[in-house]
Amino acid sequence: MVENVIIMGAAGRDFHNFNVYFRDNERYRVVCFTATQIPDIDDRLYPPQLAGALYPDGIPIKSDATLMDNIRDLQVDLVAFSYSDVSHLEVMHKASQVTAAGADFIIIGAPYTMLESAKKVVSVCAVRTGCGKSQASRQLVRVLKQAGKRVVTVRHPMPYGDLTRQIVQRFASYEDIERHSCTIEEREEYEPIVDMGGVIYAGVDYGKVLRQAEKEADIIIWDGGNNDTPFFKPDVHVVVLDPHRVGHETTFHPGETNLLMADVALINKVDSAAPEDVATLKKTIGLHNPGARIVLADSEVTVENGERLTNKRVLVVEDGPTVTHGGMKFGAGVIAARRGGAAELVDPRQFLVGTLKSTFETYPDIGRVLPAMGYGEQQVRDLEATINGCDCDLVVSATPVDLTRLVTIDKEILRVHYSYRDHGEPTLGGIVRELLDV
Repeated sequence: MVENVIIMGAAGRDFHNFNVYFRDNERYRVVCFTATQIPDIDDRLYPPQLAGALYPDGIPIKSDATLMDNIRDLQVDLVAFSYSDVSHLEVMHKASQVTAAGADFIIIGAPYTMLESAKKVVSVCAVRTGCGKSQASRQLVRVLKQAGKRVVTVRHPMPYGDLTRQIVQRFASYEDIERHSCTIEEREEYEPIVDMGGVIYAGVDYGKVLRQAEKEADIIIWDGGNNDTPFFKPDVHVVVLDPHRVGHETTFHPGETNLLMADVALINKVDSAAPEDVATLKKTIGLHNPGARIVLADSEVTVENGERLTNKRVLVVEDGPTVTHGGMKFGAGVIAARRGGAAELVDPRQFLVGTLKSTFETYPDIGRVLPAMGYGEQQVRDLEATINGCDCDLVVSATPVDLTRLVTIDKEILRVHYSYRDHGEPTLGGIVRELLDV
């Protein structure tokens, strides 16, 4: 008998799991995807061009809020949980809903969904979003290029627009970014690679993405999203841990899976963390994955015209995913403001406009920072209006994106940059080169 399936996701891992396991599998009939975490990604269609011959009409994408009703109404037999950065408790709440509605609940094994490459692959993943994996992946690009290798980055998917135009995406210039109408979240990942003269791929069908990336690379860097596991089988698996969120490395899905698979466990942000928290993470790594090589790193925070911060009332704009579903109370922007002697962090909540009000309702613990939300044109305009309406002396922008390219702000903006720095020996580049034998 053919089993009816729902794939739970957030426009990334769910599509990949479908492509590598369900797409041409006649044992299953995927009746819908569900969508969560990202605004306005439901009520779309996974198109026939991607869904394959078994799905000539495509596959609908429905809201996660309708999960139990869809299981009953569509006579679903199996639900595949396929998104990331979720607490173990929340995963089991979802499992309870699924089984109560009458279906089986599965999580597909991480290695099973990894595509094999003809080239060497280094994956950089994390135990939570906001740990600093992208700055670590950029460091590896530098190190491996210095070793004479052709290096291409492939980013975890963020296909929030027209899926038929996002099957394979290549970014090597700002013109590429503009042509693909990238969201702020996408720009946060692509712009820093472009700025350093690199090439970064993304898309929806990662089999096709991989074949394209292999044509111009000796080594592929997999730059993970959230705390998801890699889509490509790595020769070296680097996993980043955050000493500001001790305990999360074993209580979030699939971050704990990453930790258990890690070849290199990278403890980031040592320069701004309590030494006892760094020590605790070392013990945790030793307990759960004693074979992992441990590397310590700093997340070096610098501010353009930082002397302007002294005694100012500032609005801090932080990286969106880090302070929303990442659960961080602060990021590099708050660190920079405090170090620079700011008099006050202005609370943005009384100035919120439009869709940003919904963001704070969904994530009420964000605190006194403004996430750089921009998943669509309206949200970008709402971000602009919120910043301009805020009663502050200046804006501290800690998103990797240059906001002035996207919005017109009537206040002075100080950009915060954060970059990878080895915290002593061994170094990340040294260990990865050793393990790759390059």
